[in-house]
Amino acid sequence: MDLFEEKNQPDSKDLPLAVRMRPGNLEEFTGQEHILGEGKLLKRIIEADRISSLILYGPPGTGKTALAHIIANITKTVFEQVNAVDSNVGTLRKLIAAAKQRRISGRKTILFVDEIHRFNKAQQDVLMPDVEEGAIILIGATTHNPFFSINSPLLSRSHIFELELLSEDDLIQILKRALKDKDKGLGNLKIKMDHKALAHLAKVSDGDARKALNSLEVGALSISADSKGIINFTLSAAEESIQKKAVVYDRDEDAHYDTASAFIKSMRGSDPDAALYWMAKMLYAGEDPRFIARRIVICAAEDVGNADPHALMVANAALQISEFVGLPECRIPLAQAVTYIATAPKSNAAYMGIEKAAEDVKQGRTLEVPQYLKDASYPGADKLGRGQGYKYAHDFPDHFVEQDYIPVDKVYYQPSESGYEARIKQRLTRLRQRRRKIKPQQDKPTNSKI
Repeated sequence: MDLFEEKNQPDSKDLPLAVRMRPGNLEEFTGQEHILGEGKLLKRIIEADRISSLILYGPPGTGKTALAHIIANITKTVFEQVNAVDSNVGTLRKLIAAAKQRRISGRKTILFVDEIHRFNKAQQDVLMPDVEEGAIILIGATTHNPFFSINSPLLSRSHIFELELLSEDDLIQILKRALKDKDKGLGNLKIKMDHKALAHLAKVSDGDARKALNSLEVGALSISADSKGIINFTLSAAEESIQKKAVVYDRDEDAHYDTASAFIKSMRGSDPDAALYWMAKMLYAGEDPRFIARRIVICAAEDVGNADPHALMVANAALQISEFVGLPECRIPLAQAVTYIATAPKSNAAYMGIEKAAEDVKQGRTLEVPQYLKDASYPGADKLGRGQGYKYAHDFPDHFVEQDYIPVDKVYYQPSESGYEARIKQRLTRLRQRRRKIKPQQDKPTNSKI
């Protein structure tokens, strides 16, 4: 009996292409070399039949379900699959009871839980004792960070492997295999595939093999054959089947970097309209919204800085929301962050300050921490003179005391007159003047040059 046979299973010809083309072994599996390459841990434990419970974490269509089936096939293990959306505690208990019976006769059971992050705490707790005892081998698949969505005790008993978005080359390889395969794929159809159409399907599928294969199938079965029975799969057909037009944008070449550069420079240059256009182009072409969000965060810190400290908070919120919500809705908080940063007052003073300080550390000698600033929290520190003479700023008016915090006279941060930073500059100028008054009284190294 086939390990994957299910009751009332439909004819394989009626299954979607993405299901029919599911790889049957590691040789057919495409991508994820970082965990399945030669000598990598996951490949080693599969081939050695030393599988323990696993959590497979990654975006949709990257091979989590396929990999679980392959593991069961290679290890000759009974495969039980449930989806956390429509399963309950009663279902789990029945499957576990059956697995325990098999275990008596020496047969192992893999319980594959798709979307395991949707299990509540009680459902996850049901699995714990039997995972612990080895009654079942749990393989959980999730698109959510397991450290935020799965109980710590269950995580501690599982290996966690992150699957990455498939590359365009990976997707092209998968699509070509589907076009040639006569048993499971479209090999029996006379399809003349335009290379640009193939590349377009791979590009806009966002690293998702399921999306790429389903789009290929929709196009191939909906295009009328010509008089010779040939299905001409053109770029136009690819655009229709995946419902996106081709945009000149390549993640590995100039168009990608040029667009991202224009996007950042538009925010820096205070042009919200241009910034929105370049962001829309990137999103339409299939760019990862997290890539865009990271650019926004960097721009908020580098180009707005303390001229408007709220910019970084808005940008960071957009980044977190993008990871939590995803497309298409995350484009809205991204747009809010872009327009806020583009219209905010600008200052790169903080960025220039860390650059200057880093250069001094790199090029100059290492400065010794003054005795009065050293850690004095441990027993015996006073005998070494640690912390003696330190003045606690909050004990003084205005929460400030004339005290040096670096044994040389250096200025790295030079606030601008832009936005809120103008107020920072006024206060910092006053405090620096007060601090300079004590310079002759405090010990300085004989060579104060960094």
